[in-house]
Amino acid sequence: MTLIRAKIQELASSYIQRTEHAFEELKTVQNPAQLDEYKVNGVVEEAERYLEDAKYYLGRKRFETSLASVAYCEGLLDALRMLGFVQFSW
Repeated sequence: MTLIRAKIQELASSYIQRTEHAFEELKTVQNPAQLDEYKVNGVVEEAERYLEDAKYYLGRKRFETSLASVAYCEGLLDALRMLGFVQFSW
C-alpha cells in the first residue's frame, strides 16, 4: 500500500469513527429554533468556504483533503436542499 493510500485510509477511518460517534449521540430536537434566511445563508457561506478549501488543497496536490472538503460542501448543500431551504441541481 502506498503512503498516499495509507493516509487516505487513515482519514476515511477517522471520519467514519467520528460520524458513528455523532450518530450514537444524535437526538432530534422537539421544538427546534426557527430557521430564517440569515441562518440558511450562514450555512451556504460555510459550504462556500469548504469549496474554496477544496480548490486550495487541490492546487497544492493534497487530493485527499480536497476531496473531504468538497464532500463536506456537498453534504451541507444537500441537507439544505432536502429541507427545502434552497433549490439547485447537480
